[in-house]
Amino acid sequence: MTSSMPPRGTRPPRPGSGLTLSYPMSLGVFEKYEDAQRAVDYLSDEEFPVQNCMIVGTDLRQVERVTGRLTAGRVALGGLLSGVWFGLFIGLIFALFANSGDALMTVFYCVGFGAFFGLAYVLIGYAMTRGRRDFTSVSQVVATRYEVLTEHKHAERARELLEQMPVQRD
Repeated sequence: MTSSMPPRGTRPPRPGSGLTLSYPMSLGVFEKYEDAQRAVDYLSDEEFPVQNCMIVGTDLRQVERVTGRLTAGRVALGGLLSGVWFGLFIGLIFALFANSGDALMTVFYCVGFGAFFGLAYVLIGYAMTRGRRDFTSVSQVVATRYEVLTEHKHAERARELLEQMPVQRD
């Protein structure tokens, strides 16, 4: 399970980014991030120079959780509120440079224009999708495996320590 190259299909990090090892070697592959973290934590407890270690997530997949239906009403409300906030922001900036009597009217006009254009923008965008994505969701990229790597000059000592690591019972 030793390796001198990054996992297949990944691009090595840019030099100087703090995310590189000169000659990384694998100490093990774990199904859960917590297990990889526990291995590095154990090495740290044993005073191993963990600054020479990396945890690399591999076999990435995207997970999307559908959170609800998307209707024209929800889209309109979101665009309206977004436009109001943007208009308020712009109005307050303009009010800083307006005459004191005109400042409040400037803010109101900007809020009104922001609400109108925010509403129009999202409704046009929603109409253009023609119902192809009538739901809301959140997505995240997650790894399915985690590999612990260390510099080649520390690999043998790290493996000896990990062999002594107590087995965790779930």
